Amino acid sequence: MKNNLNGKTVVLGLQHTFVMFGATVLVPLITGLDVGVTLFAAGVGTWLFHILTKFKVPVFLGSSFAFIPPILAITAETGDIAYATGGILIAGLMYVIVAVIFKFISYDTLHKILPPAVTGPMIILIGLMLANVAISNANGSYSADLVEKIGVNGAWGIALFTFAVAVFIKRVFTGFISALPVLIALISGYTLSIILGVVDFSAVVSASWIGLPGFMLPKFAAGAIIMTVPIAFVTIVEHFGDVLAIGNVVGKDFIKDPGIHRTLLGDGLATSLSAFMGGPANTTYSENTGAVALTGIKDPVVMRIAAIFAIVLSLIPKFTAIIGSIPGPVIGGISVLLFGMISSIGIKNMVDAKIDLTDPSNLMITASMLVLGLGGASFTMGSITLSGLGLAAIVGILSNLILNFKSFKKA
Repeated sequence: MKNNLNGKTVVLGLQHTFVMFGATVLVPLITGLDVGVTLFAAGVGTWLFHILTKFKVPVFLGSSFAFIPPILAITAETGDIAYATGGILIAGLMYVIVAVIFKFISYDTLHKILPPAVTGPMIILIGLMLANVAISNANGSYSADLVEKIGVNGAWGIALFTFAVAVFIKRVFTGFISALPVLIALISGYTLSIILGVVDFSAVVSASWIGLPGFMLPKFAAGAIIMTVPIAFVTIVEHFGDVLAIGNVVGKDFIKDPGIHRTLLGDGLATSLSAFMGGPANTTYSENTGAVALTGIKDPVVMRIAAIFAIVLSLIPKFTAIIGSIPGPVIGGISVLLFGMISSIGIKNMVDAKIDLTDPSNLMITASMLVLGLGGASFTMGSITLSGLGLAAIVGILSNLILNFKSFKKA
């Protein structure tokens, strides 16, 4: 696919916007931040990321779920969510500091610290840890009104129908149509939902056509910063997993070119910019990786078009409400594919690298990462709490350094 603008890339960009929309707006819906600001910041942040990474990485930046707990805690404690965005702004600057440090760490050293025996399980975990989100959407856990009308089986029926349409489009059609399984499946699932009478149009009817997002300047307090900044160290580790995953999908090593220091810089500055406007932290998105794997569209221009759509949607509440009215089971049906593909990419990464799981060191690293990542383990030290992917990644990195110290020292 050539890196140029035409009708097809615009449609592909619109598809990508639909894929990113659900998770992106979920964070402000949970925390009370402005949805319009969140979309606007995601679009602008994505463009900033692409500029800083030389337009090479096919990534869309969306809202980070990792910062939800401190946002809620700070808001409850201070009564003002602006203090939470102040903490997020400082957390974004931590990315910048780490990016500068990594600028002076050689590419070979980074790959010794993060070999496929560590990065493979990390990518597998990204997909598996999102599996519950896909199933909760599919079975209507997030759609009480829908379940009341058609039951859990009805919710699953919508999800499976959406899933089946995506598979059908990808397997039966060729050419441009085969690159649109997500968009066509979402439209099909949405249409079925309308026929079944489970789409709530109240927000669409009441929404205005034109409206500026509710921009808000951050406020700063030591307690809020102390509560928020440690989360950055966890998301920085997750950033590695996302960059490695998207690199495996497109067959390029983005750790080397444009460099992990550039991707971290882009992610961090986008987060600080979002917080400055009153939005949540931005992050490289696992949904993005799944969409690229499913559609086969690897051109970064598609993500930049999606970012433009996000900015436009932030200024048109009516359209935002329409996309927001897509029922959870429709999102769940397509998420089963997207998240499953991410884990499959991690397995492929290990297979391609010929990781020998009869080697006790590799087996122990993989086993500990998968159990800690999926088992709900957490470790608290002061104001820092490690859990999930962050904990699993750090344990994997340390285990690799300890178990393979001799080979690391010789290399």
